[in-house]
Amino acid sequence: MAKSKHYYIRKSHRYLGLFLGIQFLLWTIGGLYFSWSNMDDVHGDLQKKAAPPLAFKGKLVSPSVAFENIDSFASVQLIQILGHPYYQIKTADKKHLAAGHEHTAHQQTYLADAYTGQLRSPLTEEEAVEVAKDRFNGAPTVKQVEYLTATGGHHEYRESALPAYAVTFDHPSGTTVYVSTELGTVQKFRNSKWRAFDFLWMLHTMDYESRDNIGNLLLRIFSILGLITVISGFLLYGISSRLFKKRKKVRLAARP
Repeated sequence: MAKSKHYYIRKSHRYLGLFLGIQFLLWTIGGLYFSWSNMDDVHGDLQKKAAPPLAFKGKLVSPSVAFENIDSFASVQLIQILGHPYYQIKTADKKHLAAGHEHTAHQQTYLADAYTGQLRSPLTEEEAVEVAKDRFNGAPTVKQVEYLTATGGHHEYRESALPAYAVTFDHPSGTTVYVSTELGTVQKFRNSKWRAFDFLWMLHTMDYESRDNIGNLLLRIFSILGLITVISGFLLYGISSRLFKKRKKVRLAARP
């Protein structure tokens, strides 16, 4: 006997629901965590101390003094490192030909003393720790210091300026402060709530490579299948309702 449309829709809905059920559950859990989380806590705003205003103890020289030792620049910013003013000079990306192939030189950053114009070396570990402590609200002890020269797609400091020092504090929030050695400044605060948010975000976006690509193929496929599942559910409800009404009419007609 030929199978009815109702049979095939019911089968499709059942297996799609079973296949997509786990991902639907993860989407729901992630959505609940996102909506119930205080983003100030996730961003670690309570642990961030406002940067102090720039203080000058003498006359600043022109940034052009530092340019004598730099080929080109894209931007110049006046910053403060442990109470001392520096020019943060970023070079432009340059393309050049070498051995018949085009290469792109990555952007570099230099730190120049704002009083003398002399270039200085990147931050040392001791300086990076002091910079992190200077921006952390409170006075917790340093638990661990790690020097980073590379990060993977799942690292909490991914796609950020390297090299950098990861300064972890002995604090209930589990906060790690990342300080770029070349930029001379704090780049990111990461705590336990942010890490939970980031993990659930990966499950939510289904981007298991970089965590941040919301247009990946897997998410698109599951979104389409989810839509089909919902539509099949509506169709199944409509067909079942008509069948129920038809059977009810038959029963009523069959009564004496």
